[in-house]
Amino acid sequence: MMAIAAPVQRAQVENLYVEAMVLADEAHAAFAAQRDLSSSRRDGLMQISLACESLKTTTRLMHVIAWLLHRRAMMAGDPGAGPNDSAARIGDPIAADWGVCDGFEGSVQRIIAASERLFERIAKIEAGWNAPQAATPVQRLLAQLEARL
Repeated sequence: MMAIAAPVQRAQVENLYVEAMVLADEAHAAFAAQRDLSSSRRDGLMQISLACESLKTTTRLMHVIAWLLHRRAMMAGDPGAGPNDSAARIGDPIAADWGVCDGFEGSVQRIIAASERLFERIAKIEAGWNAPQAATPVQRLLAQLEARL
């Protein structure tokens, strides 16, 4: 819990939260615009593919946002937010089907790719925060003294 409360990590979580919320808003707008274009062309397969990739992207972003909100709650000392909660883990990535995504407009492709990159960044941050911390020289000396006693 001590490592989670570091000021750098607080700022990192806040910045990532803003980034995720902006990306979620952009995704909503981009998918809505693409959906409108697809419906005018009456391409049923494209509409289904768009709906599936929209759902994957939204789910990916909601996992990121939930993880960030949980981290914020932990940093604030919320007793209901613990490190062993399911929301404390980002989970497995939800990969886009790039064979399908190639048929979308560039703006939608960029949103999908950005959501995948953001998810990967969060997974790497989580892995780093959960990695065992190396003992400082003072901690090693204390451990040696304790072992001798």
